[in-house]
Formats: sequence, C-alpha cells, structure tokens
Amino acid sequence: MKFTKMHGTGNDYIYVNGFKEQIDNPEETARKWSDRHTGIGSDGLVLILPSETCDFRMRMFNADGSESEMCGNASRCIGKYVYDKGLTRKTTVTLETKAGVKTLKLFPDKTTGKVESVTVDMGEPKLQAGLIPVLTEYDELINRPLQFGKNLKYNVTAVSMGNPHAVIFTDKIHLIDLEATGPIIENSAVFPQRVNTEFIEISSPDRIKMRVWERGSGETLACGTGACASVVAGVVNGKTARKVTVELKGGELQIEWNALDNHVYLTGPASFVFEGETIQQ
Repeated sequence: MKFTKMHGTGNDYIYVNGFKEQIDNPEETARKWSDRHTGIGSDGLVLILPSETCDFRMRMFNADGSESEMCGNASRCIGKYVYDKGLTRKTTVTLETKAGVKTLKLFPDKTTGKVESVTVDMGEPKLQAGLIPVLTEYDELINRPLQFGKNLKYNVTAVSMGNPHAVIFTDKIHLIDLEATGPIIENSAVFPQRVNTEFIEISSPDRIKMRVWERGSGETLACGTGACASVVAGVVNGKTARKVTVELKGGELQIEWNALDNHVYLTGPASFVFEGETIQQ
C-alpha cells in the first residue's frame, strides 16, 4: 500500500490515492498507521477518492479511527497533492466532503510549478445550537458559561464549520493544561457528537493565538476548521476583525469571514513530508 505523508501548518495526515489503492477498513487502518511509535505517525488518515459530483472526494479519519466531516488543513493538502501529482491541471478544484462541497483555489509557484498555498472556501459558519449540535436552552451559545465536571467552568462560544467547535477566550493559553481539560470538554454530554476545543488569546483585532484539542486526535499543531471557528467567535463577540492571522503551534493561517457572502475563507501552506509503502493489515 503506497502512502504520502503531508502536513498543513504541522497538522499531519497520511494520504492515500483512492484512484489506485483500496483500504477495506479505514477506521482500523487510521488507528494503526497514526500511532507515532508503532505506525507511520500522524493526526489521522485521508483518502482521496473519485466523486460523481465534484473533481475529487475526501474521507478523513482521526487518529482514534473516528470519521470526521471536514478538515481545512487536509483539504489544502489534497489541493497540493492532486495538482503536483498531475491528477488535475485546474487551479480551482471542487472537493466533496461529509460537510458539503468545498472549493479550493490553488497557488502554484511560478518557478517550480508546485502548489505552495491553497485557499479553501469553507462555506458559511453555523451558530444555531441545534445545527452544531450543542444541547442548551439558548438558540445560540455565544460566550455562555458551561460547567464541565465539578471544577471546570468556561464561557464558551459554539460554532460549526461542518464539524462542532467550542471556542474559549483566555489571557494566557500557554498555562492551559490541555491534556487534562481537552478530553473533558470533548466528551461532555452537552456536545452529543463530541467537540473540537479551541483556546484563544487575543493579540490584536487582526491577530490571535490558538491552541486546539481535536476530537479524536488530541492536541494538534494546527486545525483549519478550528481557526475558522475561532475567528467567527471573535467577530460575534466583538473581539476581532473579519480578517485575522491565526498563530498556531505549527505556523500561521489567514482567515477571512467575508461579510458579503457570509463564507469563511482559509488560506495557508501545504507540504509534502515523505512517501513510502506499508502493509495493510
């Protein structure tokens, strides 16, 4: 089984060309391959597949084997993969995901001809509680206090970018014990489909710092949908502008929540790490 390791701002996944390869049990394969000691090592597994309605289709599995609706960083890497590998010559590509159709705009380097960065139209964010979903008495959960266990309480803004996010603003994100708090919030009964959690520190209206606990993967170096959700939360709470640079452990992402079409646009790099072959067990 041939694979390609790629990352977007440090958010690393194993990519398999589903036009040539077939994985019979992607959930179990994701768990085995993602292990950083006994496997290839990654935040999950991404399958690049044919689509009846779009140029390509994505299936994305977290490190614990659970399937996710959408991943912004993985979408950018797919854009680079299909262009650099010659699967398309288009610089605007449509991608079918479990969260709907996403449009990728590819920016090849004029010298190398390889894609260096990608902008993903992430679509419209959802703030309605029932669509995220989050169990609350409010129509929208915007900066509302939630109790997680006996000793953990945060003001939370809930946003869906095709997958659920809990955004929490704090002054010192480096002091957050994410290994302890992340699993508690992720598995809270208030989020029936579990949740990705972003802790945000505001540097200025157009720059924020972010740490993320990804549902099914733990703390990762970056999360594209989380960066988008955090900017949406920043805007609705009056803390940020609509165009924001998001600083993550793995690098920076550019996010714009466009006021005209209500779509969120994610721009950032995509990189190959290595390629190889392994045995599908």
